[in-house]
Amino acid sequence: MTIEVIAQKRVVEGTGASRRLRRAGKVPGVVYGAGQEAVSIELDHNSLFYAMKDEAFHGAVLSLNLDGETVSVLLRDNQMHPWKPQVLHVDFQRINAAEKITARVALHFKNADISPAVKLNGKKVSHIANSVNVRALPADLPAFIEVDLSNLQAGQSIHLSDLVLPANAELADLARGRDLAVAQSS
Repeated sequence: MTIEVIAQKRVVEGTGASRRLRRAGKVPGVVYGAGQEAVSIELDHNSLFYAMKDEAFHGAVLSLNLDGETVSVLLRDNQMHPWKPQVLHVDFQRINAAEKITARVALHFKNADISPAVKLNGKKVSHIANSVNVRALPADLPAFIEVDLSNLQAGQSIHLSDLVLPANAELADLARGRDLAVAQSS
């Protein structure tokens, strides 16, 4: 599944210009990386706002249509208004299909209700992490990682080394020697 984002190049920059864009229903942003110059862009607010509600938008490789030219990008940062449902700014990073990238990938927990810790001992399962950093080629980047809690015993934890990843993908923390816990029963 490819998510497409439509943007236009922005000529006028600065605080006042960004404020005028936001009043007109647009979102200022920037596209950078892959050894190319950074480009200031503008996007339609409503289409971006509703696309950002999808979990896959934050960790998947996106197809950015920039004035008719298609570029593969990752969403690297976004700024939201403190109390309004409004996107203030977005940053996209261009990616090269031949280079490995590091991206945040969501964790989906399943079978907590049938784990022995919950079923037999009345314990609760705590999610310590909701996402992890995965290093892979853009084509091998998973949309999410499933964490199976069906064998979780009372007082045990599930660590990064227990997660099942697709081929050619690795966890950045494990590569650094940190086997962090992602879920535990308490």
